[in-house]
Formats: sequence, C-alpha cells, structure tokens
Amino acid sequence: MSDPNLLVLASLAEGEKHGYAIMEDVERFAGVRLGPGTLYGAITRLEQRGWIRPVKSAADRRQPYGLTAEGRRHLEEQLSGLNKIVKTGLKRLRTV
Repeated sequence: MSDPNLLVLASLAEGEKHGYAIMEDVERFAGVRLGPGTLYGAITRLEQRGWIRPVKSAADRRQPYGLTAEGRRHLEEQLSGLNKIVKTGLKRLRTV
C-alpha cells in the first residue's frame, strides 16, 4: 500500500503529529518513505477535504495535524474495503 493520503490518515489515527513525525511513522509502519513534496501534497489534499486539520501548538514551531471526525470515518471505510480485499486474496491463495 503506497497511497500517501491513506498512509497519512493512518499515521494520524494514532494522534496528532507534524510533517516530519508523519514521514518517520509511515516509514516505520509501512516501509514507505514519503518525500516532502508527496507528504505536503497529501496534507494539503486531506485538509481541503476536511479529513485533517492543523492543530495550534504554542510549544513548537512545527505545524501538527490531527484527524477530524470525517477523516476518521473515511479512514475506517477505506481500511474496511482493504480488509475485504486482503481476506479474499488470502482465501483464494489457500485454495490454489
């Protein structure tokens, strides 16, 4: 799985993070290194769709982001669909 939008949402499901922390988290759990252009392009799209929002942080100059309720629902729908695909694929591999 290498869809930057889904990877960013999955990272933020754990809690608020700034861009670099998202990049590191995605690389850790998905083995995918998002470049800055890809990451911030995804952040812009997700923010425009209302799935993430910037979080005010007085303690840090970096901009953290968090999931919105709509973003959480979207992520759950996407992961549910992927889960069906994975289950079907694994089942079919066992019958071959």
